[in-house]
Amino acid sequence: MKIALLHYSAPPVVGGVETVIARQAEQLVRAGHLVHIIAGRGQTWDARIPVDVLPHLDTRQPQVLKIRASLETSRIPPYFADLVHTIEGELQRSLAGTDVVIAHNVASLHKNLALTAALYNISQADRAPRMILWHHDLAWTNPVFQNEMSPGWPWDLLQKPWPGVQQVTVSETRQAELARLMNLDLSEITVIPDGIDLSTFFGLQPRTANLVETLQIAQCAPILLTPVRIARRKNLELTLETLAELRHDFPQAMLVVTGPPNMRNPANVEYLEMLQRRRRTLGLDGSAHFLAEYLPEGLTPAELADFYRLADVVLLPSREEGFGMPILEAGVSGLPIFCSDLPALRSLAGDAAEYFSPDEDPRRLAFRIGKALQNDPRYLLKARIRQEFTWEAVYRRMVAPLLERRA
Repeated sequence: MKIALLHYSAPPVVGGVETVIARQAEQLVRAGHLVHIIAGRGQTWDARIPVDVLPHLDTRQPQVLKIRASLETSRIPPYFADLVHTIEGELQRSLAGTDVVIAHNVASLHKNLALTAALYNISQADRAPRMILWHHDLAWTNPVFQNEMSPGWPWDLLQKPWPGVQQVTVSETRQAELARLMNLDLSEITVIPDGIDLSTFFGLQPRTANLVETLQIAQCAPILLTPVRIARRKNLELTLETLAELRHDFPQAMLVVTGPPNMRNPANVEYLEMLQRRRRTLGLDGSAHFLAEYLPEGLTPAELADFYRLADVVLLPSREEGFGMPILEAGVSGLPIFCSDLPALRSLAGDAAEYFSPDEDPRRLAFRIGKALQNDPRYLLKARIRQEFTWEAVYRRMVAPLLERRA
């Protein structure tokens, strides 16, 4: 489909809605749609997503400001209709061939009512593109704006349902407000929340971001991190067996072992091959990952730090350690630590870690990890955000089905 995203301004203008538009556009392009943005200010930042700048859409445009000042005194200036006509013509040209328009806040705020009126006219015309009105804020329900609103047209365009359009709000709170305002049933309003871009928020390195996407790491929970090289003394078979047991109660659990084997030591290479066979036997091919299979040279320090930001638990089942750098890294990352009861590790972690024998029963260890996570509200929120509130998840679970229904 050819989809247009419409707002007063677009990136690189900084703002919450502008960020939403950018992330939505990227997800739509990734899904194979043709996308362009229509805004009063902004510029193209991604060659795949052209930005059509129509200055009369900008809330700071002098004529728009003049009209808004008059409307705030309940007077409709005589040149209002001319601006509506001008914007309507510009939009029709920009929307030629467009299948769907997603208009952000234009039908719920009074910052440019000439744009609102023009968009309403287009929405009611024959052969109009399908219209999705995406509401972040509502002028009529916000006490701050009450003195700027008046009864009748064009203000009522912000409080009456437009025939034939899809209403979307960013939260159930806004859904309830819009339903009361427009006398709509809740079922007539779709709730689609904003999301978070993990790569941007965490500042992930390019190779990390690629692995997160390739391995679908963000969709998994819990993520067990074993940040060690592949060597027999690291006792990595226990991590595999523990993951297999944990997945009975946490079917989306994942294990990431970050380090490579020492390729100059044939015994370590053979050990990795043994672990790969054990992984296959346990049915963990899609959930237990040795990053050496993707990055044989190992991670850079910055990439390793990325995985600490992504992980939920650090799991260290070593049989022998002389120090224990992962304890320090996990500590500053604020991650729960489950580790072998070794003097070197205990001297660093003290009472801040959960200890077990290197010969611990995997079922018992999995039970302890699962119980700790189920009682940790911070983990539960973190996992829920990764699985439901990344932009990828929001698009997959909510935006794509909405577009299919509109089709």
